[in-house]
Amino acid sequence: QVQLVESGGGLVQAGGSLRLSCAASGLSFSRHYMGWFRQAAGKEREFVGGISRSGTSTYYADSVKGRFTVSRDNVKNTVYLQMNNLKVEDTAVYYCAATSGVWGVSTARYEYWGQGTQVTVSS
Repeated sequence: QVQLVESGGGLVQAGGSLRLSCAASGLSFSRHYMGWFRQAAGKEREFVGGISRSGTSTYYADSVKGRFTVSRDNVKNTVYLQMNNLKVEDTAVYYCAATSGVWGVSTARYEYWGQGTQVTVSS
C-alpha cells in the first residue's frame, strides 16, 4: 500500500532552520505531484508548498515564500521541505501529500497523506 513517512521535525528557535523529508513507497513517485501542508492547533490544514512531477516547478504560499524550499529526488522517492528563518507562527504539524491528478492548494486534491511531523518554533 502507499506510504508517505515524514521525518525531520523538532523544536527550533525563531530564526533557525529545519529540513523535513517525506519518503514515499507503494506508488509511482515520479508520476505524483507532491505537496506540503501544515496544521496549527485549532486551525485548518493549509497548503505550504508543492513541486511538480519532474521537480522543475514549485509553488509556495505567500506566508513562506522566500523562506521555504521544496525539492524532490525521484531516485530516492523523497520530497523535502527546507525551512529557513523560522517564525513562531510556523509552529504546526507538517504533512506531505501526493496526487496523481491536477495539483492544487486544497487538501481535497490529494489522494495520499503522511502521518505528519511536529515543528515547534520557540521565541
